[in-house]
Amino acid sequence: MAFYILVLITGLVVGSFLNVCIYRIPQGETVVTTPSHCFACGTRLKPWDLVPLFSYLLLRGKCRYCRVKISVQYPLVELITGLLFLATIYYWGISWQALAMLVFFSVLMVTTVIDIHHQIIPDSVLLVGGLLGLPIIFFQSLDHLKWGLIGFFAAGLLLLLIALLSKGGMGGGDIKLAAVMGLYLGLKPVAIALFLSFLLGGAVGILLLATGIKGRKDPVPFGPFLAAGAIISAFLGERIIVWYLGFL
Repeated sequence: MAFYILVLITGLVVGSFLNVCIYRIPQGETVVTTPSHCFACGTRLKPWDLVPLFSYLLLRGKCRYCRVKISVQYPLVELITGLLFLATIYYWGISWQALAMLVFFSVLMVTTVIDIHHQIIPDSVLLVGGLLGLPIIFFQSLDHLKWGLIGFFAAGLLLLLIALLSKGGMGGGDIKLAAVMGLYLGLKPVAIALFLSFLLGGAVGILLLATGIKGRKDPVPFGPFLAAGAIISAFLGERIIVWYLGFL
């Protein structure tokens, strides 16, 4: 129990750093050297202001210094990242695959929230994710690396083809994110991830149109659906394949 509590705390801390990435990367700011500060008043935050999740709860969602309301996004990102870390270690144990998934899920978290807010998926995040992933996947096994590279090109080329056929219906960031998904998941799981992404995206798109929240020409970021499909496939991909083959 103590070990899993430590894993959860680690995930919360990583989630806090991911929030920094989500806020600063679209602004072109560094995520390394600049001290943490309030986005409204610019006051440098003290260590006790930065305790993941708990600082938000203790401060009742407001900055200690200027009392401006803090977005609920911050504790949500920390909590979801913590739970993903916990689920990953519980599912894969201490292994290279678990490490790969922790990096992968962190990349998905950053790209998802940035895409929701800005309708972009930064190349820098995907590049870091790819460069970190290659050696980790190599240490898993050469077989994992082989299928990862096949998945990388297959997923990327598939979404590139869709983008060309739809004449701009798919963004370049989505194409590159799909390629990174293929690298981490491999060919079969990324195929399931993409299928689930289109299924979820279509269902939500119909719902948004039916409720009048979005019009037919309004853009809907696809990155969150790619991320959701990737996470579901990472944990349940093999079971989905077995179920589908049994269903057939």
